[in-house]
Amino acid sequence: MHINIQSASSDNSGLLIIPVLSGNYQEILQDKLPGYQLNASLFSGKKDSSYQFELNGRLILLIGLGEKTEVGSIEKSFRRILSKNKEVVDELVTIDFSKDFSAELVESALVGFQLGEYNLGFFKKKEESSKDFSALQVNIRSTLSDLEKTIARAVKIAAAKMEGFKLVDLPPNVLTPAYLADWALKQGAEHGFDVTIFDQEKAKSEGLEAFLAVARGSAKAPKFIIMEYRSPEAKVHLGLVGKGVTFDTGGLNIKTQGMVYMKSDMGGAAAVLAATQLIASLKLPINLTSIVPAVENSVDKDAYLPSEVIGSHAGLSIEVIDTDAEGRLILADGLSYLVKNYQVDQVIDLATLTGSSVGTFGYECGALFSNSDSISDALRAAGMQSGEKVWPLPMWENYRKEMDSEIADIKNYHGKPIAGAITAAKFLEAFIHEHPSWAHLDIAGVAFGDSEFAKTKSGTAFGVQLLLKFIENQL
Repeated sequence: MHINIQSASSDNSGLLIIPVLSGNYQEILQDKLPGYQLNASLFSGKKDSSYQFELNGRLILLIGLGEKTEVGSIEKSFRRILSKNKEVVDELVTIDFSKDFSAELVESALVGFQLGEYNLGFFKKKEESSKDFSALQVNIRSTLSDLEKTIARAVKIAAAKMEGFKLVDLPPNVLTPAYLADWALKQGAEHGFDVTIFDQEKAKSEGLEAFLAVARGSAKAPKFIIMEYRSPEAKVHLGLVGKGVTFDTGGLNIKTQGMVYMKSDMGGAAAVLAATQLIASLKLPINLTSIVPAVENSVDKDAYLPSEVIGSHAGLSIEVIDTDAEGRLILADGLSYLVKNYQVDQVIDLATLTGSSVGTFGYECGALFSNSDSISDALRAAGMQSGEKVWPLPMWENYRKEMDSEIADIKNYHGKPIAGAITAAKFLEAFIHEHPSWAHLDIAGVAFGDSEFAKTKSGTAFGVQLLLKFIENQL
């Protein structure tokens, strides 16, 4: 797909898309289609509505965006065009934005339009009738003065989000810890960030004992992935950690339902990997260190056992109550390694960690935990702005007592059907070495799920635009 600003000599054939706000739909239509009259009962710009017709031999598609313009809903409206209306798109598309569209709204529309190209058929036999949009020409009309910059940003954001989709959607026999390591190396070479990969031997010498314990039951070797992006103009150093369990059987506490969806248990890693790609490609003026502990939690004779006591990078002993509470173990080592080895100003981890967070918020937002009101408030605000919402839950010290162990420094699960997301966050807090600005995002309900764009559950790339907005709000 090639997106360009429409010039005076541009071809005026092909599909014309006009996005319409319901508050002044008549004014927009009169401006874009002078002399054309449209009955309001057919189309009035209502949210999630569309209307297509032919005018003077040209196909016109009107997209209704409603009165309140939210970036998330605009992205979704434009994603529908290629995802659901492939038959009306040929070789050329023109999108004509009215003066009501700010750079942010145009960007969201263009991101959504590109996301419509994504589909899950990685291994399907390609049919001759299937459409390939790689050569599609997209002309943009807009009064924005910085339109070229907006288009360039939208292309990079969409590329990162589609990588986030794909990382979650690929099956676990393809997307292994080694695949994630290779992905990071490839993106680092392309976008300009350094990548270091610890194998089992190196991880052992670094004391990443909790990380290695989870990996023991799998034939697939674990990879501890470190990505470092540096800017000469940076004033802030951000640290990210993403849970990278490429498949989660539950270990010896094996899952009894829903295991087919556990390829998604690296949704936090997908967000961190894609966000790192995006931040580097945009050349944002920050320093970024991202860590992805990548493992498969499987079952064999070497798998770690319930009631084992294992070590950790932070030096704390951990009593394993439940081998299905594995994500917090690899995050514990990731967080500890990050804080001890890098002078980061802020730390954020993202993980598909608990069903408890889904029980609290459903599929509407992620659960936010933090020891800092400022980073919590900034993430909540960025979530509302980006459409990737997160909401805070308490971190009161009384919850920490739930994780006390008789035999070790801490246990990995309290074994109760209450406050599961909170107690998991309190477990992680024990491994941040009292860093004063840390946030944990439990994205179990929003990283993977049902949508109108696939017949099965699929990846959402939740966290990519949230992190982008969080960073840019501080610049």
